[in-house]
Amino acid sequence: MKRRRIQYFGLMGIVSFIAYVMTITCSTFAYPNYNWMSQAVSDLFALDSPALGLWNQLTIVYMASGIVSITLVYVYIENKLNQWIQLGIGLFTLMNWISCIGYQLFPLSQKGYAGTFTDFMHTYVVTLLVVLLSITSLICIIIGGYKDKTYINLSRWAATSLLFMTFGAIGVGIVPSEFFGIPERFSVLSATFFNAVLGYYLYRGFQFPTKKQRVL
Repeated sequence: MKRRRIQYFGLMGIVSFIAYVMTITCSTFAYPNYNWMSQAVSDLFALDSPALGLWNQLTIVYMASGIVSITLVYVYIENKLNQWIQLGIGLFTLMNWISCIGYQLFPLSQKGYAGTFTDFMHTYVVTLLVVLLSITSLICIIIGGYKDKTYINLSRWAATSLLFMTFGAIGVGIVPSEFFGIPERFSVLSATFFNAVLGYYLYRGFQFPTKKQRVL
């Protein structure tokens, strides 16, 4: 299959996911006594975090790669897929832009919620928008995938991401505080992982061989 140049940028979605995992992992080493099981990922880039400098350096690859990939996914699929999938990918793209810009503009002032305007925007505006857009976009893609059986697997990937996202959102509210960081990571990684999935679909031109074609 001959690929257009734009399709190769889909690989940046996979790079973004790997870079994000590496950013989270490496930043913990610059944060003395950081406990990943009890602390949120956002603690790593709070304004008083000892890991902030390293986080800002490492996160450039994750953010740039992710934004380029998802934006070109949206450009590529315009008028090519059914309206549900197109709407879902559009909302998912918007979510990524809000997340990228919003969390940089409004980082936590210190570990946890401190009550400042920046903390309020981070916790109750940016995070709320990111969560709502993530859930809505994935539901739209799930519906679109079941309406067009060509993309039933994309629908299943979206459902898997939504499941982990929901598990994370519910988990942070019910698990003991010493395990807060575990379900929280399910939420933050699920969206980045689905960005990688869409990037791979872009790389493949959103075309996958049928069972009959694979046999031939």
